[in-house]
Amino acid sequence: MEASFHEMDLLSRQLHQAHRAAVQSELNVSGLEKVGHPMLVSILQSAGEDPEGQCQAQRELADLLHVSPAAVANSLKCLERDGYIRREPWQKDARRNRVLLTPKGDSAVEGCRDVFRRVSARMLAGFSSEELALLAQFQRRMLNNLTAPDSHEKE
Repeated sequence: MEASFHEMDLLSRQLHQAHRAAVQSELNVSGLEKVGHPMLVSILQSAGEDPEGQCQAQRELADLLHVSPAAVANSLKCLERDGYIRREPWQKDARRNRVLLTPKGDSAVEGCRDVFRRVSARMLAGFSSEELALLAQFQRRMLNNLTAPDSHEKE
């Protein structure tokens, strides 16, 4: 039986929603429910490890996360309020702030990564290594189809 585009779209949405719900449930169990956007703290940790002291603008963070700059601003405000991040002027441009993780934020990143590992292990249970390789190949192709410069012309 061949799956229609409608069925594939529905399945994709259901998988995305189930994954988000599983991640949120694991965050709650781990006491990390206030992190809000776990990928954001992970990106901030990577930026903090940059020897150049990289300062990513909210627009850059929004692009990386595929959300609006307003959503990033709101997440940063909540993370700062809850003690996960702090802001300081950026040495290279005083008009911009660097966003740095606090020790609590560093700990949250490790907890979030554990959550993602547990959810991925649960989601991919029972797949053989060959099936996982094929799945990754299909996902890369789908991502390339959606992000290629001429992808909108193919529709």
